[in-house]
Amino acid sequence: MLLSSSCSMGQFPRASPHSHGMVSRHFRKGPPPKVTRATGVEKRIEFEGNVGSLQVMHNKELEANIRKKLQGVELSPALYDTAWVAMVSERGSPQAPCYPQCIEWILQNQHDDGSWGINPSSLSVDKDILLSTLACVVALKRWNVGPYHIKRGLNFIGRNFSVAMDVKTIAPVGFIITFSGLISLAAGIGLGSLQDWDEVMEYQRKNGSLFNSPSTTAAAAIYSFNDKALNYLDSLTNKFGGPVPAMYPQNIYSQLCTVDALERTGISRIFMGEIRDILDTTYRCWLHNEEEVMLDIPTCAMAFRLLRTHGYDITSDEMAHFCEQSSFDDSIHGYLDDTKTLLELYKTSQIRFSREDLILENIGNWSAKQLKQQLLSNKLSTSARSEVEYVLKFPLHSTLDRLEHRRNIEQFKFKDSQVLKSGYCGSHSNKEILALAIDDFHSSQSVYQQELQYFESWVRQCRLDELKFARVMPLIVHFISTATMFAPELADARMALSQTSLLVTVYDDFFDCPETSREEKENYIALVEKWDNHAEIGFCSKDVEIMFYALVSSAKAMMVEADWTATKYIPSTMEEYMSNAEVSAAFGAFVCPPVYFLGPKLSEEDVKSEEYTQLLKLTNVIGRLLNDSQTYRKEILAGKVNSVLLRALTDGGDTSPESIEAAKKVVKCFAESSMVEMRKLVFSEGGPIPRPCKNRFWEMCKIVFYFYRENDAYLTPKEMMSSARAVILDPLQLTHSPSCLGTLSL
Repeated sequence: MLLSSSCSMGQFPRASPHSHGMVSRHFRKGPPPKVTRATGVEKRIEFEGNVGSLQVMHNKELEANIRKKLQGVELSPALYDTAWVAMVSERGSPQAPCYPQCIEWILQNQHDDGSWGINPSSLSVDKDILLSTLACVVALKRWNVGPYHIKRGLNFIGRNFSVAMDVKTIAPVGFIITFSGLISLAAGIGLGSLQDWDEVMEYQRKNGSLFNSPSTTAAAAIYSFNDKALNYLDSLTNKFGGPVPAMYPQNIYSQLCTVDALERTGISRIFMGEIRDILDTTYRCWLHNEEEVMLDIPTCAMAFRLLRTHGYDITSDEMAHFCEQSSFDDSIHGYLDDTKTLLELYKTSQIRFSREDLILENIGNWSAKQLKQQLLSNKLSTSARSEVEYVLKFPLHSTLDRLEHRRNIEQFKFKDSQVLKSGYCGSHSNKEILALAIDDFHSSQSVYQQELQYFESWVRQCRLDELKFARVMPLIVHFISTATMFAPELADARMALSQTSLLVTVYDDFFDCPETSREEKENYIALVEKWDNHAEIGFCSKDVEIMFYALVSSAKAMMVEADWTATKYIPSTMEEYMSNAEVSAAFGAFVCPPVYFLGPKLSEEDVKSEEYTQLLKLTNVIGRLLNDSQTYRKEILAGKVNSVLLRALTDGGDTSPESIEAAKKVVKCFAESSMVEMRKLVFSEGGPIPRPCKNRFWEMCKIVFYFYRENDAYLTPKEMMSSARAVILDPLQLTHSPSCLGTLSL
């Protein structure tokens, strides 16, 4: 096919006129070569072995700690909430505190500088600490205890009052309202008396709380003397003693956040058992319509997204109460203009299994509108603005896993810049997750670099045309590094995909070249059909059988396209065009061989099943349409048929710029619709094809969307090379020093 005589394939075809020169030399940067001199080699090996052993031990410790946190979230004391609970008076005795243990805890936990709050060792003062300090001062003043503590707290607030006025300082959502309200309460105006508590109590949950928030529930208990609210606070103080957490119960939300963080940083595979247990519990809560999951917007949205992408059978009907923007505006999240919740809703809306899912479509429309309005308001922090812009620009199906993992690691936050309320920090496992993710990414880069060296050696051994190899190198590198999640057991799959991608791409170029005669093409097909010396390119017989069957089929389809061009024939319908174009796209040769490296092995019945056939068909359709949407200009000039051209002729009868642009939108829209079908097929359980195998098709479609999202990435090797280097060679650009995370400094 594309091998020299040393590989039993005859001479390689002529070089493409579009070659860009050698690219592999750009990958020479990286760690320096190891010392090869006799002296010092033993010591270096011993040192590296010891360091490696220590790193493995350290990673095992990190994994154990994260597993412990996944099994049960440890809640942190929240000064802000504890202060509000401390302000609740005893039943029937408004002059006595109901929870004196909270007051005592406040008295014992003031910092030396007079403040209360999280991160007392920090040299900077944030609005969270300022708000917590003011709440504690108000609580003590209410019962006229701790005058020395009150004085020190007021001095701290006075010294740092400018922080409250600094719009650039990160703040809990709604800080202006709560901070000014506490000042009013401290001055004797009475914040709670301004509230319509009958209206507020409509949000009371079965456990007696308001939004599972101790501080909000305490405010209701102070001003409405609600028995259910007091019972909730009783159970809370009995469980935790003096301090109370910022949210309770919050176990499911915190666990889902941890699962999400593990997936976003690329290490979820290490904790699949624990993740499955958490999602099973969440699924039971979902089926029983439990308040902890269903009534809280970010919890419900995240639960839906994670459950659906992990194959749980749920519908979007349970999201219907968030279908309209009013559901957000009337909630505490809307009142606080919560960007994080809007982002979660927008991402969740993309997990659609049908184009007719109006619930998710509406959620996506209004949440996107709200996010765009927040961008225009210029009220977002720099990091929040960057995240909103990125999420709006890149749909979930147009991102590549390892690039996403790198981005999320580099922008990882120990504590969200926009939190629901003061003192809310969720799980403490963030530093451990980041430390493990950093080491995992470094390890994956080391493996990818070895695979790249092996791949280059394979190319030289087969005497491939290096100019041709250079032209497709960015594509190959992406297949090595981003087509699958990093795992040692997937190395063979990555290598199979990279090899077949090179073979298919050059094969396609050969048949697409105008200078290649029909006789040459027919002889080449015959040669491939007879070729059986598979071992020299490293494939097992089943992989080669599948790959070459797909290659021969696609080559024959390319011959049909060549005849259309030669005779200036235009198919009469899109169906006629696509029946051939799907096959000529050759994505079957790209994606099928790696599937066979991922047990359980597929049987002949599996490969012939409707599910497998549809997976392959949708992959080919998506690939062909997206390719057509970016290459139609070139192909029109070459006299070739293209779905964009055909759609323009069918719909408008001409090829004017307006008709072509309209046709392009229709073609891309059809590709998007096919992606919705693919998503449902991949994320639904129950068919004969195992999920790891279905993931290969899904990842191929994501790669295609990534390559053709704005232009033809084959013609922009510089951009693709930059992305490839980011995964394989370039070191992480960390905002946190690895030493502060507890990792080894190597």
